[in-house]
Amino acid sequence: KFYQHAPAEASQATLASVSPVFAVMKLDKDGNTAFFEKKKTELYQELGLQARDLRFQHLMSIATRNNRIIMRMEFLKAVITPEFLLILDYRNLNLEHWLFSELASQLSGEGQLVTYSLPFEFRAIEAILQHRISKLQGRLNTLQPQILETLEALVDPKLLSVDRSKLHILLQNGKSLSELETDLKVFKETILEILDEEELIEELCLSKWTDPQVFEESTSGIDHAEEMELLLENYYRQAEDLANEARELRVLIDDSESIIFINLDSHRNVMMRLNLQLTMGTFSLSLFGLIGVAFGMNLESSLEE
Repeated sequence: KFYQHAPAEASQATLASVSPVFAVMKLDKDGNTAFFEKKKTELYQELGLQARDLRFQHLMSIATRNNRIIMRMEFLKAVITPEFLLILDYRNLNLEHWLFSELASQLSGEGQLVTYSLPFEFRAIEAILQHRISKLQGRLNTLQPQILETLEALVDPKLLSVDRSKLHILLQNGKSLSELETDLKVFKETILEILDEEELIEELCLSKWTDPQVFEESTSGIDHAEEMELLLENYYRQAEDLANEARELRVLIDDSESIIFINLDSHRNVMMRLNLQLTMGTFSLSLFGLIGVAFGMNLESSLEE
């Protein structure tokens, strides 16, 4: 029996030793911050979640499990409870400025977010959504001047040829713009999926299940579930505005490509006309050479005299 149980205990010890360890940043409603490392198995047991709930995918997602909100914003992994916010694997996010300088103040109600009077989960959701929108806006602000400058150089009618280096830059920017459009589309679809289901909006209001009195009525006369809906709609509209700007850039690129093709066709026609003129001139000169050829032949006629 001892030898039968020994391999099982050894295998469990091995599995425990290789269990993923999360570097966790914990922020509470008062703005206090704590850092610790915890194994995945211990973390989801403490939070009352399943192992699959912490198996974050690369796509954006917002889900609720056991009065917990699980958010994935690209590389940002977060678990929200009515009392605190957990940022998982924060060391690899390259978000030090936002995490250490802005997030704590936003959660404590010292920032500029409009949800300072609402429960903690509202502030946490808005802080993460605001950060995501800011990142998307920053990517668009970086791409827009580069694309406009490149297009301005390419559509110049004075140019007889197209600079290949500019085309390469435009190709890279076009690829980045496509990735941005995809991220904006995923962001909008994720928000819209929640807005279309009232039950999902209710589930995001975590304090409703722990302290129902919090959700009676707000001072403005709007139910907190409606506040959550307005919050999500606000960021959906911001994402829609960014998507419209990206779409305008895409249309501008397509129109500029048409202009480039027209300019190239125009220059090609000029070259073809010049080639035709040279051919006609050569043919005309060859006609005068026929006279010399005719008289240079060894044939007798009455024209020699």
